[in-house]
Amino acid sequence: MDLSAVIFIEILYAVASLIMISAGLAVVFGMMKVINLAHGEFMMMGGYTTITAVNLGVNVFVAMLIIAPLIVGLIGLVVERLVIRHLYGRLIDTMLATWGLSLFFIGIVTMIFGNTTTGISTPIPGFTVGNYQINGYNFFIILVAIALVILLYAVLKGTRAGLIARGTMQRPDMAASLGYSPDRIYMATFFCGSALSGLAGAVLAPLVGLVPTSGAAYIAKAFITVIAGGPSLIAGLVSSSTVFGIISQTFSFAVSPVMGEVALLVAAVVLLRLLPQGVTGKFFKGKL
Repeated sequence: MDLSAVIFIEILYAVASLIMISAGLAVVFGMMKVINLAHGEFMMMGGYTTITAVNLGVNVFVAMLIIAPLIVGLIGLVVERLVIRHLYGRLIDTMLATWGLSLFFIGIVTMIFGNTTTGISTPIPGFTVGNYQINGYNFFIILVAIALVILLYAVLKGTRAGLIARGTMQRPDMAASLGYSPDRIYMATFFCGSALSGLAGAVLAPLVGLVPTSGAAYIAKAFITVIAGGPSLIAGLVSSSTVFGIISQTFSFAVSPVMGEVALLVAAVVLLRLLPQGVTGKFFKGKL
């Protein structure tokens, strides 16, 4: 019974982690069709922002949930104004530009913080379930992921701003004819996607040792999750994260964590082979 509870919690944590890692990319790639290869570096900068703020005496939760998303969102805003806005509709050029940005951010962070591992301790202590030890911080990540999904759904489905953003991504010419500026809406959407990436990096920072190249550990999982999810932003994000989280943690417990990562990649290949349009291309059609 104790082992079943531990496995269930760890599966929820794996699903929540994938949702956190992929949410920012789901907005930028899923809505804007911008292939952001610097997504991992936005997460990395969110982690470094949190660590810097905590070292300066800021409360860790304020640093993670407010300061890091705001700072990384502002960086994303500058990137969109200087680079991305000139490349909409040019996928290859966007890939090259964002790959160059990822190298640029790695270089800047290395110059500022060095190439040594840094981090902060988890602010929530662990506890025992029978003979097993569970990281209490995992519950916080699960709660943040749930709140994030609810917030995304509420904004995109229930607010005028969300409706305008969704409409502009599909028909920018129609939005312009109605008096809305697609340029500003693209800018605001990229800001939100960048802020979500910063939030993910900040929330995950206490669990990992950060180095300037940490973003590489996230980018593959994020793209796999978003692409496998299909055209529906939230339904695709949740469904693919659930499938991959269950598979990854099941193999991690049954064999080893390495096999869990391998199983995730194999599952992604099989899923895309069976469902080329992603999960929501076949199921949950018409869902947000």
